[in-house]
Amino acid sequence: MRAVLTWRDKAEQCIYDLAFKPDGTQLILAAGNRLLVYDTSDGTLLQPLKGHKDTVYCVAYAKDGKRFASGSADKSIIIWTSKLEGILKYTHNDSIQCVSYNPVTHQLASCSSSDFGLWSPEQKSVSKHKSSSKITCCSWTNDGQYLALGMSNGIISIRNKNGEEKVKIERPGGSLSPIWSICWNPSREEHNDILAVADWGQKLSFYQLSGKQIGKDRPLNFDPCCISYFTKGEYILVGGSDKQVSLFTKDGVRLGTVGEQNSWVWTCRVKPDSNYVVVGCQDGTISFYQLIFSTVHGLYKDRYAYRDSMTDVIVQHLITEQKVRIKCRELVKKIAIYKNRLAIQLPEKILIYELYSDDLADMHYRVKEKIVKKFECNLLVVCADHIILCQEKRLQCLSFSGVKEREWQMESLIRYIKVIGGPAGREGLLVGLKNGQILKIFVDNLFAIVLLKQATAVRCLDMSASRNKLAVVDENDTCLVYDIHTKELLFQEPNANSVAWNTQCEDMLCFSGGGYLNIKASTFPVHQQKLQGFVVGYNGSKIFCLHVFSMSAVEVPQSAPMYQYLDRKMFKEAYQIACLGVTDTDWRELAMEALEGLEFETAKKAFTRVQDLRYLELISSIEERKKRGETNNDLFLADVFSYQGKFHEAAKLYKRSGHENLALDMYTDLCMFEYAKDFLGSGDPKETKMLITKQADWARNINEPKAAVEMYVSAGEHAKAIEISGNHGWVDMLIDIARKLDKAEREPLLMCAHYFKKLDSPGYAAETYLKIGDLKSLVQLYVDTKRWDEAFALGEKHPEFKDDIYAPYAQWLAENDRFEEAQKAFHKAGRQGEAVRVLEQLTHNAVVESRFSDAAYYYWMLSMQCLDMAQADPAQKDVMLEKFHHFQHLAELYHGYQTIHRYTEEPFSFDLPETLFNISKFLLHSLTKATPLGISKVNTLFTLAKQSKALGAYKLARHAYDKLRGLQIPARIQKSIELGTLTIRSKPFHDSEELVPLCYRCSTNNPLLNNLGNVCINCRQPFIFSASSYEVLHLVEFYLEEGITDEEAVALIDLEAPRHKREGKWQEITSNNSQTLKLDETIGSIGDDDPFTAKLSFEQGGSEFVPVVVNRSVLRSMSRRDVLIKRWPPPLQWQYFRSLLPDASITMCPSCFQMFHSEDYELLVLQHACCPYCRRRIDDTGP
Repeated sequence: MRAVLTWRDKAEQCIYDLAFKPDGTQLILAAGNRLLVYDTSDGTLLQPLKGHKDTVYCVAYAKDGKRFASGSADKSIIIWTSKLEGILKYTHNDSIQCVSYNPVTHQLASCSSSDFGLWSPEQKSVSKHKSSSKITCCSWTNDGQYLALGMSNGIISIRNKNGEEKVKIERPGGSLSPIWSICWNPSREEHNDILAVADWGQKLSFYQLSGKQIGKDRPLNFDPCCISYFTKGEYILVGGSDKQVSLFTKDGVRLGTVGEQNSWVWTCRVKPDSNYVVVGCQDGTISFYQLIFSTVHGLYKDRYAYRDSMTDVIVQHLITEQKVRIKCRELVKKIAIYKNRLAIQLPEKILIYELYSDDLADMHYRVKEKIVKKFECNLLVVCADHIILCQEKRLQCLSFSGVKEREWQMESLIRYIKVIGGPAGREGLLVGLKNGQILKIFVDNLFAIVLLKQATAVRCLDMSASRNKLAVVDENDTCLVYDIHTKELLFQEPNANSVAWNTQCEDMLCFSGGGYLNIKASTFPVHQQKLQGFVVGYNGSKIFCLHVFSMSAVEVPQSAPMYQYLDRKMFKEAYQIACLGVTDTDWRELAMEALEGLEFETAKKAFTRVQDLRYLELISSIEERKKRGETNNDLFLADVFSYQGKFHEAAKLYKRSGHENLALDMYTDLCMFEYAKDFLGSGDPKETKMLITKQADWARNINEPKAAVEMYVSAGEHAKAIEISGNHGWVDMLIDIARKLDKAEREPLLMCAHYFKKLDSPGYAAETYLKIGDLKSLVQLYVDTKRWDEAFALGEKHPEFKDDIYAPYAQWLAENDRFEEAQKAFHKAGRQGEAVRVLEQLTHNAVVESRFSDAAYYYWMLSMQCLDMAQADPAQKDVMLEKFHHFQHLAELYHGYQTIHRYTEEPFSFDLPETLFNISKFLLHSLTKATPLGISKVNTLFTLAKQSKALGAYKLARHAYDKLRGLQIPARIQKSIELGTLTIRSKPFHDSEELVPLCYRCSTNNPLLNNLGNVCINCRQPFIFSASSYEVLHLVEFYLEEGITDEEAVALIDLEAPRHKREGKWQEITSNNSQTLKLDETIGSIGDDDPFTAKLSFEQGGSEFVPVVVNRSVLRSMSRRDVLIKRWPPPLQWQYFRSLLPDASITMCPSCFQMFHSEDYELLVLQHACCPYCRRRIDDTGP
């Protein structure tokens, strides 16, 4: 620590007190009865202030800088503004001894010999408090809560803001040790408020706010007049009767003298937030000093030791940032560190420390030796077993016990000394002198070795790791680098204040200066970057830099020097630099450069560092090839370029080495097809086609399918083009491809057709199938797409496909609930079994669902189906004919029962009672055996009973009711039947004559209840019923004599022999739908001369039915208008019927051969637009 006088002035009177303005710009002094105001920057007296009538003893400035106060022997206090104007004055009863402003509330404490007062701007009056003794000094705590008063009787009184005493500290010396100065530590880092006390018992003491003393009293050996803390509380200034100001630590350890004076020092203060100190003396001298705290430190590799708070040593590990503090409790004068040794020079001794262990990260030091002796030295160096003291030109080597072993006398002043290593006890020292000499000294050798001599003084030195080069910074700020062996100056660089070689790399050094860090590798140009401070070490990529008082390790990427080596293709050297610390990008660049330079070993190391397996595999493959005897470097370099993405350069090298195919493979693998085409030029067409195919494959893989399709087409790969187009639904592209293809290319065309079908474009699929002539597939297409019209048209042209069309068509109809059409389609397709099964199912469903009209229709269709099968398959003829008759019978039953069902189940019925009567009677006579599914005997008998009763057939009604009694009656008609059963007994026991049916063959009246069924009881002739009203029609069936064919019979009937009586009386109306016989009303009944009538006139002799058989003459006598023919297809025989009442017109349906009264038929046809039985439409021309 040095004190440099900045300015000095002399007042005429004693300087009792002084105060700084808080911003440090002004200084207020109490000199005589005046206040002197100085400019602190240059010591100019700005203004004297007059206001007091007697000596001014004290002065204090408020913390906010707005006011200051002065106290005088004239018992008054004056408050001044910062503009140096007095604004307030108040008095005490005695002379004022001290004043102090509260740092928070700016309350002023003024103390006199007998009392103290508290004043604040908000108060009009001053609150005063008596004191038992003279108050000599006062000080507020940092938080402004408490005021400490120092008394002449040796007591310290601590008061609160209201002046009430809280703590009283009584000191052993009492009035013999009056308190002369006190001050609270201003540090914010201290946990407790600490009061420093200086008394005229010549002691310095420290107390807590509670009154507890900290440590012991520190003897001063002089009478202290003033005590003052530095702004942050790290140091204390004490001045007094020893005519000087002493600097102490905050713990009271004396560090040195600030400035010696010629008289007592009455006051001293530190300029706020600075290292400037002002001193006021008895003789009026004012001295303004700057305190310069020199840096005391030492560095060895990554350990840095430095002085802290003047009495502590902190050892810092620059890599791990660990720190350890060694408290010496004395002024630390010098520090030296080397390996595991640490030397600390104190005023009266030197302490030698060592590490507890050999661990590189260990930071625990213990005292090894103490040399209790006062040494004067400029520089201190420690070795393994010695310490080296440097005093101007002399070097002394002492053992750790303090014994001087050697001494070296130099020709000039020693400016720099450094341990450069060596065996323990034989270390080498590098010494630089003011005259420019640089020497090497071994501690065990008396003779110094002159390494070289230069013209300028040495400021800093360092030797390279291999001890081959020496770097020197001279007093002209030039860095000079020498070869130690040849003494040759290798290079020099300007603007250097310190230099350090890299401990891990021989050819790298760094130097600092002018705010820049300079890194130099070999003889390459310097790389600069901004950095404040001094370079003191360079280890790998870390540079240790001392800036002001702090040492920091700066991580510096070694990129710049590495690239300098790379530029000169010095790959191994560049790799060494990279190992010191570069970024991953730099490592990759080094690897690439080495690879391009075919320096595979370096490249492999660099790629390993960045973990690039791809390039490591490349290097490994090249090394394998070299082992196998390949020597073509162009080929190796081409592989390297291709890996790096320098494809054109690679292609050129491939071509140069005669491997054009590799270049082509490279381009195609990389999908750089345009470059491949350029490279290929007008080469082999096969290779061009292969290239286009690969390009298409690539386009497909990168999801560019349209481009891929075009390329595949141009390369002739139609199948792939079709597949992509089909998968993406591009019908237009498929059309273009299909139309361009020749019909001989069957496979691609079939693929096109397949995708057309899949993409719902059957028209194009059909076009494609036609192109290749695949009619079977075309049929299948029409069937699959349900384009039945086209399919039927194709079936007409090519009957061999008829089965392939109608069977699926029928299946489709059946799936779509169009069963009738399906049955017809099955029939048409020749799949009779399917047709029958469909009809049987339809019939069953209709019966179950009580759709008896539909059931009748389906049974009729079934019967016709069986007839077709009997015709087609003679083997099944008998079975099928039996089924035919059975189904015909069922159709008639269900057709009739539909009306009964409607009558019994529905609320309203529009059928005539006669019709209901006839139907129920017909069903009763037909249901002699098992009753078919769905037909209810109860409903039939119930209908018959009701209608019989209504129409007067009481006997039949009784019979019906009796029959019902034996059946299970539904609840809904139970009451009705019971009522009918009772009421019928009130009726006559006979039937109405009008209802009795007549046999038109034998003219016999048949009973309503016929045990034989629907045949005449006399002649056994079956009754022919109307299919609508179920009345007995006036028709008689006749049979042809053996030998007469149907064609001959029709021809004979059509001849119609003339009969005069009947000429012009009959009128026949024939249409496509029916044959109608109409009798002219002007004629009477048939004459007795009719041969057919003669055939009918006979008595029935037995129970067997004897049919009417006619010969040719009878046939000739018949009129065509009287005859109805059921023209059944084979193997059935035609049936012939003769109308016996030509005046009543009868119509026969040409399809189902059911007979109707013409009027009924016409009405039903008008209602349904078809035959009510077989549903043949009236516009149908076929049979």
